[in-house]
Amino acid sequence: MIRLAMAAHTPVAAGLWIDGRSVSARSGQSAPVLNPATGEILARVAQAGPEDVDAAVAAARRSWERGDWRRATVAERARVLLRLAERIREEAEELAALESRNVGKPIAEARGEVEMGAACFQYYAGLIPAFGGRTVPLSAPGTGLTFREPVGVCGLIVPWNFPFAITTWKVSPALALGNSVVVKPASATPLSALRLAELAAEAGLPPGVLNVVPGPGGAAGSALARHPDVRKISFTGSTEVGSEVMRTAAGDVKRVSLELGGKSASLIFADADLEKAGASVSGSFGNAGQDCCARSRVLVERPVYEEVVERFVARVQALRVGDPQNAATEIGSLISPSHRDKVDGWVRRGVAEGATLCTGGRPLAGDPFDRGSFYAPAVFRDVTPGMAIAQEEIFGPVVSLLPFDTEEEAIRLANGTIYGLSGSLWTRDVGRALRVVRAIETGVISVNTSWSVHLEMPFGGVKRSGVGRELGPSALDHYSEWKSVFIADS
Repeated sequence: MIRLAMAAHTPVAAGLWIDGRSVSARSGQSAPVLNPATGEILARVAQAGPEDVDAAVAAARRSWERGDWRRATVAERARVLLRLAERIREEAEELAALESRNVGKPIAEARGEVEMGAACFQYYAGLIPAFGGRTVPLSAPGTGLTFREPVGVCGLIVPWNFPFAITTWKVSPALALGNSVVVKPASATPLSALRLAELAAEAGLPPGVLNVVPGPGGAAGSALARHPDVRKISFTGSTEVGSEVMRTAAGDVKRVSLELGGKSASLIFADADLEKAGASVSGSFGNAGQDCCARSRVLVERPVYEEVVERFVARVQALRVGDPQNAATEIGSLISPSHRDKVDGWVRRGVAEGATLCTGGRPLAGDPFDRGSFYAPAVFRDVTPGMAIAQEEIFGPVVSLLPFDTEEEAIRLANGTIYGLSGSLWTRDVGRALRVVRAIETGVISVNTSWSVHLEMPFGGVKRSGVGRELGPSALDHYSEWKSVFIADS
């Protein structure tokens, strides 16, 4: 079990989770899963190929056809989801340690994400009884009824930056409506999804309803997206891969929802509480900037630009970078040496383009940093809107500060990328806040805070940041179909 491996701090072999049990990959292949902060091997995990995806989808389809989950009463499904939420909370510290070690993120962040996962199952358990069809008045002589039916087998593809939380965002609404699912976690971070499957079985979820197939995206992910028995694909990841998933899924007209990249902006107006706006540092550097919602552009009204730059740089220099298992750590490791080098390449490009690097922007060396992929958070000023660092998603601890002169210019700068996922606005002027949030092209925006995600509200993007929404009641729409019934008067 993954649990035993983490308790002993020794590598263990972990299989795929298919039809309610752990199994080896049919090829016999496995790959090491690392702690990016130390380089240690946490586990050797079976690597699913297309034949394993076929087996997982077949198990999901059998469970769907058997019907013991989709035909369960709403009360029965709710009870299982609530038991699963309870099991997550009972194992919260173990799950948080597992997530922290597998992703390299601070333990404090991991604890919050585990609690969000438990709350997600609890939330959708509560929504099940309220989600259904209705009677419809008709002009024809008879009665109109509508039903909300589960879609069937759903393929859920999860990224490496928030693996446990995002898995629960997808699994909980899908299961709430009676679907069967196959989860494809990221190759680098499959451990918490596998542990979730174990906990779901303990909570009473029937075999085959939840399957987990770690493996390379090009093999397992593509096989899932093209499988003819999968009726719905939900993908979170890069815009480039998301576009390919959409093309693949189009072959047999699958339902598709995508949550993709971002280049979110934090707009700070001169009338803002500048001390409070300093919280935008956490919105920029949470999870070491490996967050599609990261406010990687900070747009500042010119009269307070110099003061904000000074405050921002000082706050960033005070961030505690270090051991993710230390409760005081604020910035952990990046996911891998190759990703660290990619981030560093973007920083070098920003310097070459003429931006001024105010602080950070280098791999960290010396004990304990040599064993991991740590990077000093970088802040640029003197950035122009056309620079690559102001346009491209770097997915690391790199922020650009740009000045603006008018409200109209601020909106134009905020909208001046291909993305539209999240963002923040800092002002005391309620009228301005309402004007600006309506004018910015984004799926999520917060006023006087950097808090992007709420279980009760839709989460997702516009433009090349994706289609469809996670969370809130609207997520249930993506895992259900309308069925209309007409009963003629006799």
